[in-house]
Amino acid sequence: MKLIKIISATAALLSGFAIAAPAQTPSMAVLDGLTRGEWTLKEHGSREAGQKVCLGNPERLLQIEHANATCSRYVIENSPRKLRVSYKCGRSGQGVTEIKLESSSLVQISSQGIRNNAPFSLHMEGRRTGGC
Repeated sequence: MKLIKIISATAALLSGFAIAAPAQTPSMAVLDGLTRGEWTLKEHGSREAGQKVCLGNPERLLQIEHANATCSRYVIENSPRKLRVSYKCGRSGQGVTEIKLESSSLVQISSQGIRNNAPFSLHMEGRRTGGC
């Protein structure tokens, strides 16, 4: 009986430490490998010049359709060449984005979801085009 009490007390103490520990955000290898600077995002098949963004924080690529929204994220797949993330932005909508790394200055981005109660689906190439 004494052994059960000791084990229970130890388990309670250890679970308290587990709860008190801060959550760690996993490193996203694909984003960590990107070169900072000006990037051009161009829809596949489009003849237009594309959208230029200053990529100081590469996580911006995860929520292209919800760029200014505060969202929670869940990493589905996280490998050195491919990142897949699901995100929810409250009433603004939600999405799933997949980024495939071709090089430190070239990625393929696919994203789909709901924005302002309407579906979206995009397939883009992101290419570093200079400094910003």
